[in-house]
Amino acid sequence: MTEWLHPLGHGLIVAGLIFFVAGSLGLIRFPDLYARLHALTKADNLGLGLICLGLACQAPGWPPR
Repeated sequence: MTEWLHPLGHGLIVAGLIFFVAGSLGLIRFPDLYARLHALTKADNLGLGLICLGLACQAPGWPPR
């Protein structure tokens, strides 16, 4: 049953990393402070959530031992 959790976890981690890269590019490219903060917080929060879900799929069980 859990053989599909590892590829799903890897996919979620990669998607989260893509959102982190997009947020970092928004931080560099946007012209003013408010646009930079908006791009950074939206993309990085979604990226962090996806990475946490991906790591939860990789965990051996709950509660952690």
